[in-house]
Amino acid sequence: MGTDLQKIELTTPGKDIESYLACVHSIPILTPEQEKELAFKLYEKDDLDAARQLVIHHLRFVVHIARSYSGYGLPVGDIIQEGNVGLMKAVNKFDPNRGVKLVSFAVHWIKAEIHEYILKNWRLVKIATTKAQRKLFFNLRSKKKTLEWLTKEEAENIAKDLNVEVKDVLHMEKRLSANDTPFDAPSDTSDSDDQIMSPSQYLEDSAANPADLVEAEQTMEFHNDELLDALKSLDDRSKDIILRRYLADTKVTLHELADEYQVSAERIRQIENGALKKLKGSMSGRL
Repeated sequence: MGTDLQKIELTTPGKDIESYLACVHSIPILTPEQEKELAFKLYEKDDLDAARQLVIHHLRFVVHIARSYSGYGLPVGDIIQEGNVGLMKAVNKFDPNRGVKLVSFAVHWIKAEIHEYILKNWRLVKIATTKAQRKLFFNLRSKKKTLEWLTKEEAENIAKDLNVEVKDVLHMEKRLSANDTPFDAPSDTSDSDDQIMSPSQYLEDSAANPADLVEAEQTMEFHNDELLDALKSLDDRSKDIILRRYLADTKVTLHELADEYQVSAERIRQIENGALKKLKGSMSGRL
């Protein structure tokens, strides 16, 4: 079924969230018969209006789920909107022949979209990247009975309940309890051991200094030019040996050159050493 639910005109939460909530709760809940009729119209006939009606009449369910994620410091309106996206995806994939209610099928899609939004926006870091971390991120707060740090026994019980490692529980507790630090906060000029540094201070990469990079590039170009000039002072055989032994993409061995020039490998080594000494002297005199 290829219904494009992105074309459905859907009222979205704006700055006036209270008006949106009042509007959503004024929309009546569909009866099982009405939901089934609309679902089959969409599934069998790609009825866009039926899809729109299914979405509109389930918006209050999204609001109910979104409110449970209000403790992450993100705008409720944005969370609701992400949940609405999940609802639209669920409606698009809903098969009424399976005999389940749309609301039961949609809860996974709604929560999945909300989870992705929170993980991408909370504290500007990806605080939960593994399956265990994601599970803890969305459940640890509700599992904790107090605001104090977890005891060993409490951490073990939570780990067992969520089927994760105890170390993951303790690690996530620390991350959730950490304070955000502005990237370019003013530096602390005190001499105390508790001096706080902002990321802009300890993330500086001196190796990427533009002036140093330009200087290094110009120095490299200069040495390359000097080497090319110095090579001109060598005879053809010496130049060929140096180029093929050191500057070619595929290096050759002393024995390969010896066979080619019909001399011993030791003689090639002598020519090579003499050429290198001459190059070094020539380049030293130019610097």
